[in-house]
Amino acid sequence: MTGPLLRSPALSLQSPLTALRGVGERMAQRLARLGIHRVIDLLWQIPLRYQDRSHLTALAELQIGSEALFQGEVLRSEVRFGRRRMLLVTLADGSGEILLRFFHFSAPQQATLAPGTWLRCYGEVRPRAAAARVQDMLPRVPQSGKLEVVHPEYRVIMPDEPLSAEAAAVLTAIYPAGDGIGQPLLRRLVAQAVRCLVQTPMTDAHARIEWLPPQWLSPLGLPDLPTALQIIHQPPSRSDARALLSGQHPIQRRLALEELLVQQLAVRRVRQHHAAQHHAPVLDGPQALRESLLAALPFALTGAQQRVITEIISDLAQTRPMQRLVQGDVGSGKTVVAMLAVVQAVASGCQAAVMAPTEILAEQHFHSFRAALQPLGIEVGWLAGRLRAGERRDTRQQLAAGVIQVVVGTHALFQQGVEFAQLGLVIIDEQHRFGVHQRLALRNKGVSGDQVPHQLIMTATPIPRTMVMTAYADLDCSVIDELPPGRLPVNTVVVADQRRDQVLERVRAACGLGQQAYWVCTLIEESDVLQCQAAQQSAQRLAEALPGLKVGLLHGRMKPADKEAIMRAFKQRELDLLVATTVIEVGVDVPNATLMIIEDADRLGLAQLHQLRGRVGRGQSQSSCVLMYQAPLSQRGRERLAVMRDTRDGFEVARRDLELRGPGEILGTRQTGEQMFRVADLLRDQDLIPEAARLAERLLHEYPERVTPVIRRWLGEASRYAEV
Repeated sequence: MTGPLLRSPALSLQSPLTALRGVGERMAQRLARLGIHRVIDLLWQIPLRYQDRSHLTALAELQIGSEALFQGEVLRSEVRFGRRRMLLVTLADGSGEILLRFFHFSAPQQATLAPGTWLRCYGEVRPRAAAARVQDMLPRVPQSGKLEVVHPEYRVIMPDEPLSAEAAAVLTAIYPAGDGIGQPLLRRLVAQAVRCLVQTPMTDAHARIEWLPPQWLSPLGLPDLPTALQIIHQPPSRSDARALLSGQHPIQRRLALEELLVQQLAVRRVRQHHAAQHHAPVLDGPQALRESLLAALPFALTGAQQRVITEIISDLAQTRPMQRLVQGDVGSGKTVVAMLAVVQAVASGCQAAVMAPTEILAEQHFHSFRAALQPLGIEVGWLAGRLRAGERRDTRQQLAAGVIQVVVGTHALFQQGVEFAQLGLVIIDEQHRFGVHQRLALRNKGVSGDQVPHQLIMTATPIPRTMVMTAYADLDCSVIDELPPGRLPVNTVVVADQRRDQVLERVRAACGLGQQAYWVCTLIEESDVLQCQAAQQSAQRLAEALPGLKVGLLHGRMKPADKEAIMRAFKQRELDLLVATTVIEVGVDVPNATLMIIEDADRLGLAQLHQLRGRVGRGQSQSSCVLMYQAPLSQRGRERLAVMRDTRDGFEVARRDLELRGPGEILGTRQTGEQMFRVADLLRDQDLIPEAARLAERLLHEYPERVTPVIRRWLGEASRYAEV
C-alpha cells in the first residue's frame, strides 16, 4: 500500500465511514444501503472470488476464456454505429494486438483513450468474431488481432511503469457491490479498513471482533478472526490460489465455521425466545381412543412409525410447544402417524387442523381421516376454497362451537373468519409448499393469551442431513426410515423419445391387464421456449394412438370440481390412462396404477421425480416408472436420470439432488438471488456443520454475552432473525 490511507491516526474499527479518505456524506449513504455503516463493516464484505493481477501477460500469449492483466499503446480509437453505439480501441504491445470494446462511455473517456496513450487493463479475453455479431466494422484491423475484451478495467500508465509492490504481492478481491459502488472504490475502502485492523493492537482487535475462544479453534487448525480477515481481503500472491478459488483455504473455512455457527445460534435463540414467550396445551389425555384406532387398522405399525409416534406423544404432553418435523419416504406411513397425533389431541379436549397444499391432497386426507376417525365418534370437517358460501359458513360455525373436532383443508384454514373453539394441534403436510407467514397464520388461529398450539410438520420429500441441521435446525426431527413390509420396489428405466412407440405399447399392455397408468407432462400448453410435450396436446395424441383406452386429463388450471371428477373417475377405474401435469406429484393414491411415464424427465429435479415415481407401487402388483428425454441429453441430465434409475432410497436421492442442484434451488431461493450463506457452502463445508452446532451450544452456555454481537455481525439487527 502506498501513500497515506487513513484520514486520522485516531481512526478505529468503530469509526463512521466518513472518517475514511474519499467518503463523504453522500457516499456514506450509498454504502449504508449496502449495510455498511462503520469501518468494521467493510471487513465483512467478503470477496466473492479473486483475480491474479500479480503479473503482466504479453498480448501474444493471451488465451481465450482467461482473465489477464495486460498493457499496451492505443493504436486506434473510434466510435462505430451498428445495432449499438460502441467505442472500439485497438491496443498493441509489440507482440500482438487486442480490441477493447466499450458500449457505455463518455466524451471525456473517449478523449482519454486517444492514440498514443498507454493503458494497463484487466478483463476476460474473448474471440472477437463471437462477441461482435455485427458486420465487419473494423476493416483496418489486422486479421492477426482476433481477440477482444469488453469493458475492461483500465488505467492510464507511463510506457515503462512497473507493477506496484502491492499489486505483485496480493491477489485482487472481487466484492459483492451495487448502488453505483464499483470494485476499485470498494477495494480502496476495504484496504483502509484492513490497515486499521492491522494497526489495532491484537488484544483490542480480539476484544472487538473475535468471539470464539482460541482453544476452540486450535484443534481445528483454523486461524483467529483478525488474521483470517486480513488474509481473505489481501491474500498474498503466493497463497494457494486453487484452495482460495475452491473455498477450501483455512481462512475461508474459519469464516464458514463462524457463519454456520451464527445460523445455529440464530435458530436456537428464536427457539428459546418462542419457548419462553409461549406455552402449549398439555395433550396427555387417555389412550383409549388411540388404542381403538390402532386396533381398527388392517396392518401393524412399523418399528419406525412406533418410534416416531412415541416422540410425538411425548412432545404433546409438554407445556413447551411441539415443533417437530416428520420426514419419511413415499409410502412410509406418515398419514397414520398424523392420525394418531390428532386422536391424542381430541382425547385431551382440543381440536386439530390438518393443512395440505393442494385440494387433491387435502381432499384425500379428508376422506382418509373421516373414514378412520368417525367410527371413533370424532367429527371431521372439510374446508377449501371451492366450498359454496353456505357450506363454508356452516363449517366455520361448527369449528367455532367445537362441534368439528378435526378439520382438514387447504389455505382456506387460516383465512379471516375461521375461528376455533380450542385449537391444540396443527399439522402441515408438505410444509415446504407453504410460506412462513402462511404457517404462522394457521398457528395464530389457536393463540389464546400466551398459549399456542403444537405444530407437526410433515414432508414426503426427504431432506438431506446437512439441510436438516441448517435450514430446519429450529425443529426437532423424526425420520420414518422403514417402509411397510410387502411393498414392491418400483422399476425405473430411462428411454429416449425416439422409442415412444415402445412406451405406448407398454401402456397398452399394462392397461390390457386391467391396470392403470399415468402420463406426466411438464407444461399445460405448447411452448416454443421449453420443448416439452404439453398435457392438453399429449392427451389428444395419446387418445388417438391408444383408441381402445379411456384417457383423462388433469392439470392445475382446471376448475376444482372438474379435477375432483377426473380423480374420482381414475380411482374408480373408469379411466385407463391419466395424462397430467406435476399436480399429481403429492398425495394421489391409486393402488391399481402400476405404470408412470414422465416426459422430459431431465427437466425436473430429482426430488420431484422421486415424488412422481411414488404415485405408483402402492398396490400389490409390480410397478414401473419410465423416464423419457429428448436427445441429445446433457451431461447434467444424464447424471440426474442415472441417479433415478439406480437409486430408490429417497434420502439418497435427496442427497444427490443437493449435490447436483445446490441448496439455493432446493430451498427456492436461487431465482430470487437470495443467498442462504455468504461464505459457507452446505456441500463443501458439510463437515463443519456438526462442529458449528456443538460450538453454538457451548457459546450459549459458556459465553451468552457474545451471542448477540456475533449474530448481529452476520445477520444485522435482531429483527432480521427474530422471525426465522
